[in-house]
Amino acid sequence: MEEVLKNLNNVKDLKKLNIKEKEKLAEELRTMVLGIVSENGGHLASNLGVVELTIALHSVFNTPRDSIIWDVGHQTYVHKILTGRKDQMNSLRKLDGIAGFPKTSESEFDCFNTGHSSTSISAALGMARANKLDDRKNKVIAVIGDGALTGGMAQEALNDAGSSNTDITVILNDNEMSISKNVGGITYFLSKLRTKRFYTKTNSRIKNITLKIPKVGNSIVRVAQRLKRGIKQIFIPKMYYEDIGFTYLGPVDGHNIEKLERVLKTSKAIKGPVLIHVITKKGKGYKFAEENPDKFHSTSSFDVFTGNPIKEKKDDYSRIFGKKLVELAKKDEKIVAISAAMIDGTGLTEFQKQFPNRIFDVGIAEQHAIRNGSRNG
Repeated sequence: MEEVLKNLNNVKDLKKLNIKEKEKLAEELRTMVLGIVSENGGHLASNLGVVELTIALHSVFNTPRDSIIWDVGHQTYVHKILTGRKDQMNSLRKLDGIAGFPKTSESEFDCFNTGHSSTSISAALGMARANKLDDRKNKVIAVIGDGALTGGMAQEALNDAGSSNTDITVILNDNEMSISKNVGGITYFLSKLRTKRFYTKTNSRIKNITLKIPKVGNSIVRVAQRLKRGIKQIFIPKMYYEDIGFTYLGPVDGHNIEKLERVLKTSKAIKGPVLIHVITKKGKGYKFAEENPDKFHSTSSFDVFTGNPIKEKKDDYSRIFGKKLVELAKKDEKIVAISAAMIDGTGLTEFQKQFPNRIFDVGIAEQHAIRNGSRNG
């Protein structure tokens, strides 16, 4: 098959491709992102994880008329390539080069300057309400990671959006990671939701096999369906998102473009707030990033074939801070560490190894982390 990316310059070109061509495009995009980040540094694992999702979003929705708000924003490299900035990507992380995050001054496809996680749903809801007031039919989509859902602002926005009767689509990009491994009650809840995929597949297979049994097949299925609701309670928890007002769709394989497009098209026909649960793998397609997604969350230049950095990382502020904290903690058992989903990024990896009972990862929730650190004397 002819190289697809070479002849693709904008989203109009993308919409002309068939599924096989889009799958080929996904491979080529991963190769391009890997090549750029290995030379310039940047965010790798998160971008490799959203390739198919980004292709599907721009295939189904009419951007830039429809707005896509990317939470955190460091996973927008593919979005930028598909929206006319392919030839500028080599300037990533260079002076006057392409920004590593959405930037409204850079492109009309970047509709929100993302600065911190957990803000996308709030921004999207504001845009959706403006559309409703102005009687515009534009769609608004917020793409947020499961880690960012631990942020209080995201929960406040879900609460507001659920009762708003406003057309807004929230894409929950569930890869079980923040920068470090996800923690907390929301992580447990999403793990239960992922079980639905197992239940659905198993249920369909059993039904298809049973129907083939001569004479009694249909009767067995009817009896089984009477028990279905009870069985569901074992496999599927009460749908929190539906309870607060969202139409919940998923979970869906975030690396299957055809399935993604199907569910996105379905969401367009639904009135009111919709949440689509997408399961992705951080670092998808690059062995070293799949095995160590936290290491390749944000990286300096590295050797593609070994995954090793080209230049040995020198001690920076975080490493020096981490070493000093370990030194002090050895002398004072009252010293504890609190991290907001960035144990490695804040130099606390060694502290965690030496004092596992004195470190607390509270997720992406800085305000909570500060208050959690308060202590009566």
